[in-house]
Amino acid sequence: MSHRPLAIVSGLTIGDYLLWNWSLNGGHDVLALVSGLTLPPLAAACLWLIALTAARLLGRATQRAGRATRRTDNAGRAASAPSVQARQARRRPARRLKPRVSRSMARSRRELRRETSSVQASTASPVSPSPARQSGSSRKLAA
Repeated sequence: MSHRPLAIVSGLTIGDYLLWNWSLNGGHDVLALVSGLTLPPLAAACLWLIALTAARLLGRATQRAGRATRRTDNAGRAASAPSVQARQARRRPARRLKPRVSRSMARSRRELRRETSSVQASTASPVSPSPARQSGSSRKLAA
């Protein structure tokens, strides 16, 4: 985030104070009243933004110090850089892979399919399908 709001509000506050001071010394009562009424809210906003900016800077400084201490190991030497694979793993989401099936399981699945198909073939009746389900050419041959 930029520091523009702090610069704008502090500039308005200083300008309002200078206008208020000038109008009091010059005898401009209405201008002094208006600038005097707007000065306290501007000063409060300026102080709030200064405190907020200071807190952000302090947070950044402590965050950087935390990173620096994490990078060094117990002996004070710099830890090795993370591997390329570790960096890439952090960048992209993990892929969802199908679970691997062992060869013996795949073989048993194939055998199970063969058995069920042979059982279905042996239990199927040798009766031809009903005439309603026969194609046009097979109806002619059946008749």
